[in-house]
Amino acid sequence: MIDINDKVILTDVDGVLLNWEWSFKTWLKEHFFTTKGRELVEIVPGSYEMNERYGLTVEEGKEYVRLFNKSAAIGFLPPQRDSMYYVDLLHRKHGFTFQVITSLSKNVHACHLRTENLKKLFGETTFRGFTYLDTAEDKDEALAVYKDSGLPWIEDKLLNAEAGTHAGLDCYLMEHGHNMHYKGDVITMVKNWQEIYEQLT
Repeated sequence: MIDINDKVILTDVDGVLLNWEWSFKTWLKEHFFTTKGRELVEIVPGSYEMNERYGLTVEEGKEYVRLFNKSAAIGFLPPQRDSMYYVDLLHRKHGFTFQVITSLSKNVHACHLRTENLKKLFGETTFRGFTYLDTAEDKDEALAVYKDSGLPWIEDKLLNAEAGTHAGLDCYLMEHGHNMHYKGDVITMVKNWQEIYEQLT
C-alpha cells in the first residue's frame, strides 16, 4: 500500500502534463476539415466537450476523439504549460515519482506511444507506473487503489478530481476554461505546475 511518505504523485496526462487540446485541434483541422474544404471554428471556446466546442454532432465528437487518441499523433504531444520544468524539479530535487492515470485508449500501440512521449519529455526515471483506461473512462476504480493514502492527485476534469476527494486523496485541479466554474474549497485550483510545486515543497 502506497502512503504519503512514499513521495508519489498521482497524475492525469491530458491538460495536466501534455497539451492535448492544441494537438487535437491541429489534427482535427488537418484530417477532417482542410481535406473536406470545411473551416474549423470554435463555437464554444473552452468547452470540455469537443462536439460542443467545434459544432459537431455528439457522435462525431466522440469518434474524432477516439480516433485521435489511438493515432500516431498521440506520441508527439507537447508539454502543458510549465510541466516539464517543475515535474523535473519535483523528481530530481525532491525525490517524487509519478503514477500516471490516464483515460486514453485500450489500443496497446497508443498506450506505448504515450509512454514513450512522456519518458522523452520528462525522463526515464520520473514515472513509477502507467494506468491506461479507455477513452473518456471514469477514474473512480483506478483511484480507489490509493484510497485514503492522502497522495496528491493532479487532474483537469472536475468529475475525476471529485472522485479523488471521495477516495481520500489531496486533489489539485489544473485550471482550464472548462473547469473555472468550480468554487469549492475541497479541491485546490491551480493555474500551473509552479503552484503545485510550491504547495508540495
